[in-house]
Amino acid sequence: MTDTAFHTVFGSLDSYHKGDIEITSGSARHYAFSNVFEVASQSAPYEKIVVGKNLEYVIEVVRTEGRSAWFVCAHDEFTILMDGEVRIDFIKLDTPPTTGSGTVLAGDEPAGRRMGHVVLRKGHQAMLPAGCAYRFTARKPGVALVQTILGELSVQKWADVCLH
Repeated sequence: MTDTAFHTVFGSLDSYHKGDIEITSGSARHYAFSNVFEVASQSAPYEKIVVGKNLEYVIEVVRTEGRSAWFVCAHDEFTILMDGEVRIDFIKLDTPPTTGSGTVLAGDEPAGRRMGHVVLRKGHQAMLPAGCAYRFTARKPGVALVQTILGELSVQKWADVCLH
């Protein structure tokens, strides 16, 4: 009898194994793979490192550690916590951005109505609504992925994050 069961191993910032990608069709130059935990382990807190790109859309790895600046975006963003625990506070801005792409800084004390917060743990997801300032707070280092549009805070360093 053959064992056909698969065992999924989910990494963390403290325990990960560098992976690879199997190209199923097309040219290898059209694909990039990055180990999100490795990227986060080499990043500054809240640095937004691009690890995936499709036209103007990107997936950014964010090392959650301490308190971030306030961020805002003119379009909805999405985050999933891959490791750790993070609190996200929200402010409905009095004057939200209506144009532009990607995440921008919202200032030290954004003017608006506090909307509350969410607490994410490994595997939890949250919407980061358009026009709302948000700030991350984490007591210990963790890893989040953020889906957004390429913007001024997006850091592209493909030579450092792609497998060779």
